[in-house]
Amino acid sequence: MDQYTDIALACSRLTTNRYSTSFSLGIKLFNKKYHQPIYAIYGFVRFADEIVDTHHDQDQALLLERFSNDTFDAIRRGYSTNPILQSFQWVVNEYRIDHELIRAFLQSMEMDLTMKQFSPEEFKTYVYGSAEVVGLMCLRVFYPNDDESYDRLTYPARKLGEAFQKINFLRDIKDDYYNRGRIYFPETNFDNFLTHKKLEIEEEIENDFHEAHSGIKELSREVRNGVYLAYRYYRELLEKIRSTPAQEILQRRYRVSDRQKIWLLVKATLRNWAGLIK
Repeated sequence: MDQYTDIALACSRLTTNRYSTSFSLGIKLFNKKYHQPIYAIYGFVRFADEIVDTHHDQDQALLLERFSNDTFDAIRRGYSTNPILQSFQWVVNEYRIDHELIRAFLQSMEMDLTMKQFSPEEFKTYVYGSAEVVGLMCLRVFYPNDDESYDRLTYPARKLGEAFQKINFLRDIKDDYYNRGRIYFPETNFDNFLTHKKLEIEEEIENDFHEAHSGIKELSREVRNGVYLAYRYYRELLEKIRSTPAQEILQRRYRVSDRQKIWLLVKATLRNWAGLIK
């Protein structure tokens, strides 16, 4: 690997570590050969998300269009002066990541700029592009030359991404609703968020987790522990949300403390070492 790409990947690693301690912990549990490509994917996703969620004083639609065009130009050329895109084009070209996954992701980012409420079909499209495809990009990194395993694990990987994103929506309801005016869940009124609707969403997430767990068990031991840690982290978030009455769900942002994260890491590592992830 040339020095520039190595430095670009270091930028992606820094981005991941600064933005997400939980995701960074999960990556550290992967075999080292997977660290750089997963950092590269996260850096790309994080920067795109920044465009649509943070810089409201800018022409976000124009910035996202440029970012999208620059992404595919970098992939085609195998080079970018943007270190985050240099990292991303490297992982896309090195691991044969399907370009349709990237297009679906960028489509969901565009939806964030233009939509405040979602129909059931739009919700499925958004969740697929914003979360499921990210899991599939990582899955391709885990199985770059094993199409059979990739295809077999595609569905559970999608369900895991779906569960994570729905929990993100519940965790961030306060900010999304009050600051951005977004309501992701279809046919939901957060001014009168009823208990039965909250239970319905939680049951959907539980079903997603159930279907995802079968795939986690089949993952290579080189990556299983990191994915399992993320699974346990999000289950902990779900339990915190479950314990909150529907009428209070908009009052705060839910998080897992650093101490809890370390404890989850220790437990996940021990369970994986003992062969108890089943």
